[in-house]
Amino acid sequence: MAYIAVKGGKEAIDASRDALKYDRVKSGKSPDVSLVSSSMGALVDQVMSESSLYSETMAALAIKQAQGSPEEAVFLMRAFRSTLPRKHYTREVKTDEMRVTRRISAAFKDIPGGQVLGTSSDYTHRLLDYHMIKESPEELKAWLEEYTGQEVTPEKVKKYPKVIDYIRREGLLREVVSEEEEPADVTKRSLQFPSRRSERLQILTRGQTGAVTALGYAGLRGYGVLHPTVGELRVGHVALEIPNPYGEGDDEDDSYYLGEIRLTEVESLIPVSTPKGQGKSDVEFEVGYGICYGQNETKAIAMSILDQALETEEVEFPTQDEEFVLMHIDSVEATGFISHLKLPHYVTFQAKLDSLRKEGKESGND
Repeated sequence: MAYIAVKGGKEAIDASRDALKYDRVKSGKSPDVSLVSSSMGALVDQVMSESSLYSETMAALAIKQAQGSPEEAVFLMRAFRSTLPRKHYTREVKTDEMRVTRRISAAFKDIPGGQVLGTSSDYTHRLLDYHMIKESPEELKAWLEEYTGQEVTPEKVKKYPKVIDYIRREGLLREVVSEEEEPADVTKRSLQFPSRRSERLQILTRGQTGAVTALGYAGLRGYGVLHPTVGELRVGHVALEIPNPYGEGDDEDDSYYLGEIRLTEVESLIPVSTPKGQGKSDVEFEVGYGICYGQNETKAIAMSILDQALETEEVEFPTQDEEFVLMHIDSVEATGFISHLKLPHYVTFQAKLDSLRKEGKESGND
């Protein structure tokens, strides 16, 4: 195939689009959307989280259309999301009633109900599995039949108590004032500083996974955060309900059940010192909270670190500066602003060149 330079706006754009499609289908094969959804779960979960839209099918379609680029897939999902009507707000999700598929605690060896390792690559040898190159549908079907016949599988799950409740009952957690205010919606109201915690959590959970992880790592490694401990990490399904639109009052029993979504929730325990006077201090724990769509554990843990860091009243480090953190982790904003540098900047750049040339001539005359 030969490339031809094309002049003219519309013709050049059409040619570019055709080249993009060719690049996607040049092998003569194209993965089915359902195959992307079932075999690329981690990527689907990441795209849903960053786009603030829970739809495995639409996320898989966006990934296919974006040729596997997470940032482009999120851009597509956000654009699609903007076309959808907002009809209802669900009731508060009760994560203590989560149907758990994975549940671990780094704080305690033995927890009520036990540790549930579930689905994770944490316990695998990080070696390429060459056998996957040639695995056949027949082989997969036979393995699935054998596996699903076992007594314990990821589908056979149950509810577990929250680990953090036991620490709270011992009085080891710092007392916090419950915020009864209705949570703000950052998709309908521009973020203002100082922000509320509900706004910060929304920005963090839809933040770009790599950016949230990088800033969480910075906070962990040496920017003002003591070493946190994961009190509990849980992955599972929670029920979504909306108030009866025809009902009266705020009766929680008068609700419509919509279905379930899968979430990752993390509660990190972070030690803080409280002065007692006479040079003495007590150590208490603060809770950093992280939650996101699907199974995205690293992001949820990093989010919990940043949540606690942004609660700090005296800002010493960038990771404690809410404007610095919240304004720089959004995937679409960051990608869009970086990508805009590809657009024509002829006028401004030529003006800079002319200015430099003029300065050069003047200095030469001197």
